[in-house]
Amino acid sequence: MNPPEQYASVRYLVDDVEGAIDFYTEHLGFTLHTSAAPAFADVLRGRLRLLLSGPASSGARATPDDAATPGGNRIHLEVDDLDAEIARLRAADLPFRSGLVAGPGGRQVLIADPDGNLVELFQPASSRTVTPATGTV
Repeated sequence: MNPPEQYASVRYLVDDVEGAIDFYTEHLGFTLHTSAAPAFADVLRGRLRLLLSGPASSGARATPDDAATPGGNRIHLEVDDLDAEIARLRAADLPFRSGLVAGPGGRQVLIADPDGNLVELFQPASSRTVTPATGTV
């Protein structure tokens, strides 16, 4: 297990490292940590370190079974006001990959970065007090 001061890192394969830096820093609240563009950069949001690996990076080399394709997984970013985030990102003309989905844990929507990697924006359900005997709120 990582010590609390370390980051959890996720690697995304991208075609354009500079474009990916712009996407994550301008639209999703990440900050640039290091850049070796056009090969590689990493951006931070909280304890998440997102590794952006361009075609020239060692991280972009295919795995033996070629499992490293963009869009197969997604990062999950919690937001306070999903409706406001959707409006802001639509105004920026970003590509949505899903409509708004609501479930017992909250609401979510998927967007894609310029290379098709998915980002889930999630707003948890509001806290409710349930009476155990009746199940009422």
